[in-house]
Amino acid sequence: MTRPNILILMVDQANGTLFPDGPADFLHAPNLKALAARSVRFANAYTASPLCAPARASFMSGQLPSRTRVYDNAAEFASDIPTYAHHLRRAGYHTALSGKMHFVGPDQLHGFEERLTTDIYPADFGWTPDYTRPGERIDWWYHNLGSVTGAGVAEITNQMEYDDEVAYHATRKLYDLSRRLDDRPWCLTVSFTHPHDPYVARKRFWDMYEDCAELAPQVGLPAEPDPHSQRLLEACDYRNFAITPEHVRRARRGYFANISYIDEKIGEILDVLERGRMAEDTVVIFVSDHGDMLGERGMWFKMSFFEGSARVPLMMAVPGWAPGRVETPVSTLDVVPTLAGVAGIDISALAPWTDGTDLAPVAQGAGRAAVPMEYAAEGSVAPLVALREGRYKLTLCAADPPMLHDLEADPGELHNLAGDPAHAEVLAGLRAQAEARWDLVAFDAAVRESQARRWAVYEALRNGAYFPWDYQPLQKASERYMRNHMDLNVLEESKRYPRGE
Repeated sequence: MTRPNILILMVDQANGTLFPDGPADFLHAPNLKALAARSVRFANAYTASPLCAPARASFMSGQLPSRTRVYDNAAEFASDIPTYAHHLRRAGYHTALSGKMHFVGPDQLHGFEERLTTDIYPADFGWTPDYTRPGERIDWWYHNLGSVTGAGVAEITNQMEYDDEVAYHATRKLYDLSRRLDDRPWCLTVSFTHPHDPYVARKRFWDMYEDCAELAPQVGLPAEPDPHSQRLLEACDYRNFAITPEHVRRARRGYFANISYIDEKIGEILDVLERGRMAEDTVVIFVSDHGDMLGERGMWFKMSFFEGSARVPLMMAVPGWAPGRVETPVSTLDVVPTLAGVAGIDISALAPWTDGTDLAPVAQGAGRAAVPMEYAAEGSVAPLVALREGRYKLTLCAADPPMLHDLEADPGELHNLAGDPAHAEVLAGLRAQAEARWDLVAFDAAVRESQARRWAVYEALRNGAYFPWDYQPLQKASERYMRNHMDLNVLEESKRYPRGE
């Protein structure tokens, strides 16, 4: 079997409701729209957890946070958990990462043979939540609404500098791969931090949305938010920010502009793939770690199971797969078994420890079991879990009443049907599935134990000499360009590709 190359294009905090069938019409995203036209578009794809590090560990391993133990943005991702990078590398693939994956802990590779950039976020335990202090904000790293009030234009920011570097190293790597000096198939993961807030964009992208009709949310702040939403509002310090409609418009405009910014970067990468004559043999996947509420229900960022936060874009251009739209709910957990399938890798021995499903049959019309989600980080006081099956989504938490939403009849999730006798059977069926999957008491105890351990370790490691875990990219200058241990004739010939017309 010919094993395809794999290019994974990951973005951060992309709201899946804006990708109902590829990018929404109003988005200026020509490169993603062209990719969508040749992809299977999973219209109802969900994150495993609506927060960066837990979502990414689950995406890479195919396991929920309760298994990876990456409960929040400061929880270590253990080295003995296999990722798709391990599976592919074990099978003979070259694996490389350019960009963000928010690995916490001393292992900053997790199966990648090569990492081209550092990460944008810290790798230590400093962002650990504390369930023993419910409602207390940790001001120096918890989100607040300054990203909303500070939305606007800039030509360079911390985040732009990072993504410019990610794209540069990704294109340089693709040029290198095009030389065919290594006969192994490859998997390159390119992971950007945009359109994650702050909602600040370059002027030429900002100007694309001057007359955009989508700058106002469709659903306002409910008179009585559910308990978890109220906690998230408090966690974002919303009482100390007077958010005006103009603030909201500018924040959404900056967000949309940064989708266009990322689209341009993706276009550069796909262009090199094409000119390097690798496009026909390469699987291309576009995905996000989680979404962004974008002011819907008065909420911003992620951390909830509402559609804006939990639903993500997922498009797969796979040789032999017919392009089209798939409505069946799926998960980012499904990427690991799907990649194994397209690469011809048998990971059946690990099946008992994975929560994902190979999407090849789903792309052809097969079903999928209920999609699970978990959240146990800032803004919560106990773990939350959710199931999406068919048209319904159930959310459970030991601290809160259950929530059941019919997403076909109520896409804005305005009506909680958990107390509706007409939906008692649906509620009972989903609750039975949830209770078979999760022990919420044990889950809560595990999270609290993890938090306590990490607070103790973090305080110890910051006392005295400090050795950071942040990834330091190795630049082998002595092996680049022309050096005296190289034969110039061989060098020039080997570095040129493609040759001729």
